[in-house]
Amino acid sequence: GKSNIVDSLDFLSRIAREETFEEALNGNNEKSGIRGGEWVIKKSAHSFCLKIFVDGLQDFDYLYSLKVNRKNSSSGHGFEELLIEINENNSKQLGVTSLLKDATYHNFITQENLEAYQRIWSDQPPWPRIYQQKVSCSGFNSIDIAQLSLIKVFNILKKIFVLDPIPSQMRNYSPLSKNLTRNAANISGVIAALPEPDRRSLEVQLQYYLSQISEGELRKIWAEPIGRLGKDAMLYCEEAWPNQSNLIIDATGMSDGTLRFLAILTAMLTRPEESLIVIEEVDNGLHPSRAGLLLQMLREIGEKRKIDVLVTTHNPALLDELAPDLIPFVMVTYRNKDTGESQLIPLEDLDDLPKLIASGSLGTIVKKELIEQSLK
Repeated sequence: GKSNIVDSLDFLSRIAREETFEEALNGNNEKSGIRGGEWVIKKSAHSFCLKIFVDGLQDFDYLYSLKVNRKNSSSGHGFEELLIEINENNSKQLGVTSLLKDATYHNFITQENLEAYQRIWSDQPPWPRIYQQKVSCSGFNSIDIAQLSLIKVFNILKKIFVLDPIPSQMRNYSPLSKNLTRNAANISGVIAALPEPDRRSLEVQLQYYLSQISEGELRKIWAEPIGRLGKDAMLYCEEAWPNQSNLIIDATGMSDGTLRFLAILTAMLTRPEESLIVIEEVDNGLHPSRAGLLLQMLREIGEKRKIDVLVTTHNPALLDELAPDLIPFVMVTYRNKDTGESQLIPLEDLDDLPKLIASGSLGTIVKKELIEQSLK
């Protein structure tokens, strides 16, 4: 069930970045689609609904609901409903009595207030993509609040970034790029395209963190444009070993673990502040002895740059490195034994957690499948 959650967050982020349903689900020439494509809807169902609760924006809570219905035509998926509403408790406290029912997007947008909101927000609001789509709102006492809530929620969703590095694709030359892709295939181009001061600073930080997991002495890591036109880039590192001259290696010779670690670092150090970075199998390819360093790096950079990190893992070594203050943030995914549905439960909500912890470390009880037995 972990991958379903990751894919749901990725889908919501794509929709907020002005992508159509077809592009978000099936991908295009530049990016791959969501796992399952147009068949992401559960078998025998005709629609799916994703809901996100956004807490505490300007003293309001928002519920964002997105429902997708499969059309019976060659055009693929249809956009059935987009609903944003203020949390009921806050609405009562604020005395909100006026409700907007089944309002269309045309009712919300005028050129005057669109220009005003564009001056307030640095990012272009996603008007073009959903301009013709049906929008329903409730719980608002003014159209201005409804408009502002749309912008706020979309700007939060746009800052969700799902990272699933694929080392085999990271070894190729990549075009100069502004943003890292989900598979990190363009990491060389992202680093090389940065303005020189930012690029130098990033390379120093990459060298600092990567040297802590490297067996040899890592002297330098960098990316530079290649070719006569300089439109593509390659990633390099320089290692020092006793009794031989320094060794320069490009991405084609780097290990899977090194490339994945570099991708995670680059995302953490280049994504906008207040982003949510979601990392699939965060420790894949990394030696178990380096799990603690990985967690330390994620916490250190995350706190410094105000970035939230959500990771998935099966690795007992990583779980053993979790500090006690992180236990409340651990979620267990499992399949309901009656329905087969994927479900989530906070680890600390397990009734017999104290007994489980007394029998060994978190990694140990996972290896022994004691959590699964507890859930049954």
